[in-house]
Amino acid sequence: MIRFHYRYPSFRIPAAGKVKAWLEKTAKTEKKKIQSIDYIFVTDGVLLGINEQALAHDYYTDVITFPYSYDPIVGEIYISIDRIKDHAVQFGVSLDQELKRVMIHGLLHLCGFDDTSKRKKKVMTDKENTYLARAR
Repeated sequence: MIRFHYRYPSFRIPAAGKVKAWLEKTAKTEKKKIQSIDYIFVTDGVLLGINEQALAHDYYTDVITFPYSYDPIVGEIYISIDRIKDHAVQFGVSLDQELKRVMIHGLLHLCGFDDTSKRKKKVMTDKENTYLARAR
């Protein structure tokens, strides 16, 4: 089950059912079963506080993923809508595309992928691009 929690003023995912189906299909393609994923959409300030408290990082980020189980998948994905808006402008993409990129990035972490090296980051980016193309 995938749930969306809105902690950002006036933000909602358009066509949330379609987005959930796309995320579920992505997990299935990665041969993973989702038991429970909570996507929590927050402000920069909230995510900065989580980043400082949980990871001892003193900087803004767009997404933080907390995996509780990889098989089946259980986890939380916190996303800063402020960062998504800024990055969409910075990278010249739509808000929807940047949001979906970050959502799939978090899901890939829950599927067991990481981006701790150049090679691993390339694998994740390639997968993000593949799954983004399927979201349209």
